[in-house]
Amino acid sequence: MICRVVVAGFMVVVLAGVQGTYAQVLIDKVAAVVDKEIITESDVAERLTMIAMQNRLNANDPQLKKQVLESMVSEKLILAQAILDSVSVTEEEVTRTLEQQFQNIIRQAGSEQRVEELYGKSVSRLKREYRPEMRKQLLIQRIRQQREASMQVTRREVEEFYEAYKDSLPSVPEELELSHIFVKPRPDTTHEELTRQRLAAIRDSIVAGGDFGDFAKRYSQDGSAPGGGDLGWAKRGVVFVPEFEEAVFSLKEKEISNVFKTEFGYHIVQLIERRGETVHSRHILLRIQQGPESDSAAVQQLRTLRERVLKGESFAELARKYSEDEETKSVGGDLGRIAADQLEEAFASVVRNLKEGEITEAHRVPVRASYGYQIVYVRRRVPAHAMNLQDDYKRVEQMALFVKKNRLNAEWVEELKRSIYWEIRL
Repeated sequence: MICRVVVAGFMVVVLAGVQGTYAQVLIDKVAAVVDKEIITESDVAERLTMIAMQNRLNANDPQLKKQVLESMVSEKLILAQAILDSVSVTEEEVTRTLEQQFQNIIRQAGSEQRVEELYGKSVSRLKREYRPEMRKQLLIQRIRQQREASMQVTRREVEEFYEAYKDSLPSVPEELELSHIFVKPRPDTTHEELTRQRLAAIRDSIVAGGDFGDFAKRYSQDGSAPGGGDLGWAKRGVVFVPEFEEAVFSLKEKEISNVFKTEFGYHIVQLIERRGETVHSRHILLRIQQGPESDSAAVQQLRTLRERVLKGESFAELARKYSEDEETKSVGGDLGRIAADQLEEAFASVVRNLKEGEITEAHRVPVRASYGYQIVYVRRRVPAHAMNLQDDYKRVEQMALFVKKNRLNAEWVEELKRSIYWEIRL
């Protein structure tokens, strides 16, 4: 079997904390020393807990603990070599990655306040504390990327890999090659204007002395409403959609924007504080509600396009012309090849019983905070089968490359062990 324990990085351990999984509190002892870095027993315990949880393994297995510690030693060896090779990452890269990771943590926890409750520290303090570790992880990632950038496998290596492992390669599940045409309901212009006017009136009340947070709690239709519309700290280019970012970064501290529109609806935003390219803001959102007529028009448009395909027109050409999915319209609505057992249930239920060449009826699909309608074309159904070179060469090639990278990286770590001081004390 081709398998390995996937060892989580620093932020995965943070996520373990957010999910309420903590390693047993230990009196810290040194488990290993690598160059100028140490690995403590609590470091190993945290990593071990997360690995066991992710892979449904026994955290008390001595062999697993040994593997985790050896993997952590390997990381420290690579870090030491990255420093020797003068590999560097910018402050901007560290900040951007840290912001992205903490946004994920906050989303999983439910709110910034919940994260602070779990850790007993402010998010800004957590970021400061984890920043050095994030830098180290990025250095490790950078030197690995540099080494692996030129790694390739020849056809002969792929064939040899296949011959060696074909009896243990996983079966390929049934897959579907799909395309779609997606459209959004057009809101009624009268209703949209009333929404804008309502938010303008709310803004006027706040400017006249009303409390922004109180109005946000009462009227905002965003998930931030219970917290008075508070969006916490966000860095330019990381969190906000372009229209929102442009509005908030144009404000002075305590200033409130005019009403503006994004894909989510109409907003007003107040800049609370700014630190360089990072802002702390709060907002009020009123969503633009589509009425039944809007939905009917979208469905009718898709029905017409479906009929045109059934009469002989190209689905791909119609997708390029009419689809509103910016990620797929340029490729004719191509969604790629998707394993049937990986389709979301709401999607799978629509295409499960279709034959090759058939097209679904128009149906509703959620899109972030909104929704739209789509028709889906089943271009091809690929039956489940044993993996083989004829049908699955690219898949086998990627697996062969993955194994080759692991082998070469393991050899590299062994070389590093001969030139960099390390010692396991656990």
